[in-house]
Amino acid sequence: MPETSLCRGKMRLAPCLMALAAFASCSSLGENGLWGIGAAPESYQDALVMPPMAIPPELDSGTIEALYVIPTSDAVAGEPLADELPLPKPIETRRREGVVIQALGERRWIVIDATPAQIWPLVRDFWTDLDLQLEVLEPGAGTMETAWLEAANAPETRQKYRVTIEPGLHSGSAEIQVRHLQELRSEPLPESVEWPETSSNLEFETQILDAISQYLADRNDIYQASTASLLAGAIEGARKANLVENDEAGPMLELRLDYERAWVQVRQALGSAAIEITESDRDAATFNVRFAGIVEAPPERGLVRRLFGGSDEEQQERPLHDFVLRLQSEGDRVHVTSESLDDFDEAPRLSRELLQVIIENLV
Repeated sequence: MPETSLCRGKMRLAPCLMALAAFASCSSLGENGLWGIGAAPESYQDALVMPPMAIPPELDSGTIEALYVIPTSDAVAGEPLADELPLPKPIETRRREGVVIQALGERRWIVIDATPAQIWPLVRDFWTDLDLQLEVLEPGAGTMETAWLEAANAPETRQKYRVTIEPGLHSGSAEIQVRHLQELRSEPLPESVEWPETSSNLEFETQILDAISQYLADRNDIYQASTASLLAGAIEGARKANLVENDEAGPMLELRLDYERAWVQVRQALGSAAIEITESDRDAATFNVRFAGIVEAPPERGLVRRLFGGSDEEQQERPLHDFVLRLQSEGDRVHVTSESLDDFDEAPRLSRELLQVIIENLV
């Protein structure tokens, strides 16, 4: 049975932002604006300007700053305001891949080196910048849904999108998924929406996913902890890959993934760690591997070593041992356990180290 690979690709410039300009809401054009969403009762230009926040002297005010500057009311309508915005700050110095799109079969999702709470306001701003209305905003659940939209290239149908933001496999990372729903305009608007397991139109889903990823890639230096959404902080639950303890089975790797993706992720992690796979059985959900344990990098040669003629050959290779990895689906999670096929004293420690190597090499 052929394996399904998990593909990764760097973001390229997506022309779909221009295509999104063809969208309009179900409301007709008129005084409510181009998209028919309706203007707010008051413009931000008419809002009252409050005095700066006063921080008591005994408290630290280092994290209180004006992150977004509201332009003055004499700004010309329609003129770009980018030159008046403050320069953004970088998120952090440790970054893996930046913004990456991963694919498994027909499924695609964005992986980004930022927390869901940091990404939430940026994805929300993506729709705001397009002047498209969000009908559902649930920051605690990490989901947002657009209102029903109409596209010039699909005049007989109406479209709706749902974006889901979840923790990634690693701490400090997030995953973004897009779901597309399409219905005939001749049908009445449904009172409630039932989202399908797969998008109605994969091409439309891909366009929005590419546009969001490009939008985030262009703003990868403003994922600030200080700009994270407090409301979306509830998304920061356990990451999708965790090493947990089980009283009966010992340590196990818990993956909050479906079995298909978990199998591919574990196989790729083993390959990234250069761990030999002697046999694999997808139906039986097992990998047979050979593993010698985590080998620390040898220290640099010091003065004493040089004086007494220490040799690099003194670092002997550790013996390889046979292990079996078992994947077991339990609800919406997959548990990975490691068992030594050899009888030796260090078997429990190496079993744990094998799982640790896998979790560190998940992508």
